[in-house]
Amino acid sequence: MKKIAIISTLILTIILIGCNGKSNSEVGNKKANELSENFQNTEAGENEEGEEGVVEITSEQAETIGLELNQIEEKSLGNSVKVTGILELYPQYKANISPFVGGNVSSIQVIEGDEVRRGQVLAYLQHPDIISMQQEFQEKNDELVFLKQDFERKQTLYDKGVSSAKDFQMAQSKFRSTTSSVNALSAKLKLLGFNLDKIAKGEIFPAVPITSPIGGFVDEVMVSLGDYVAPQTKMFAVSDNSEIHADFKVYEKDIYKVKEGQQIYFTVASKPDQLIKAKIHAIGKTFETDPKAVHVHADIHNEDKELLPGMYVEGRIVQGEKMVLAVPEDAIVKNGEKTFIFVKDNDKKEENKLRFNMVPVNIGISDLGYVEISLPSGISKDITIVTKGAYILSSEMIKAELGDDD
Repeated sequence: MKKIAIISTLILTIILIGCNGKSNSEVGNKKANELSENFQNTEAGENEEGEEGVVEITSEQAETIGLELNQIEEKSLGNSVKVTGILELYPQYKANISPFVGGNVSSIQVIEGDEVRRGQVLAYLQHPDIISMQQEFQEKNDELVFLKQDFERKQTLYDKGVSSAKDFQMAQSKFRSTTSSVNALSAKLKLLGFNLDKIAKGEIFPAVPITSPIGGFVDEVMVSLGDYVAPQTKMFAVSDNSEIHADFKVYEKDIYKVKEGQQIYFTVASKPDQLIKAKIHAIGKTFETDPKAVHVHADIHNEDKELLPGMYVEGRIVQGEKMVLAVPEDAIVKNGEKTFIFVKDNDKKEENKLRFNMVPVNIGISDLGYVEISLPSGISKDITIVTKGAYILSSEMIKAELGDDD
């Protein structure tokens, strides 16, 4: 009993030391006392039948201590190369959008963060030159109809020997020159996004639309209403995060271990408890000088689009992938040389009560915040365990056992 008392004192001391400063210490002491009182009101450590290694708490108590439950997962751990890197976009999945002609911004249709589809209008530009270009197209297009008829008529007369070669050649030259002008104006107006059929029928559009060449999200809006925008001036930045990739650095000593097609498991700061899977598709052929490393590119399927370019990542390149049963490090409770996990008892379904059994396990390699475990014979891997808050649950169970002995 002295050994158990010492262990209990040490665990409670660790919990209280976790609160920094005087104010945090007071809060920690208060919360520890509250939890202690709550657990003493609930039979723990030994249930009503006197079973050891069992703890019962209420749902409210579980929420208070931040208890989290999950099933045991299979993960690939160990036998890997540690790497770090940055999430990036392929060039074809990001766009800086600028106009082909200068003009004043008459309308802005989006703001930063908006999702846009390919071809969607982002803004409109107005300028007298835009109107003049459409007017010139209409005039040249109408003139071309006349010149075509004149050319065909003079060609017929020339073939019959009625018209001179000079008249035929002049008609031919004017027709070809005007055809070239109309084709050039047509190409320009198409680049600007105008409907040529409507313009040819006499319609004039006062503003040119600025559209997105890709679908994605608006990253930047660099113009305001009334601004004059010169040709090739950046107005918007749009990116498609669905096809993001990871750019890892692999140091010289590990290059021989890396091959195309290998799996990489990595984490990001926004999802520290989630292992994300990627696959190597390209390995750089030149070394960086400081530090001496090559770039390794890996494909990621970013369906939920929560991964963003520029995020820092830490990962492992898997060699000879081996799947093992693994739990988060916070799920492991150590007592001397022994290790345990808390398993939820699904057989006892008392209202507003949770019951957990302390089960001994053997542990193996640790990697990426997970620990390999081996379950005792007769226990299925399809169980629900405590993945966060296991040490608090253990300390309260020990306190309850001490209280019962008194």
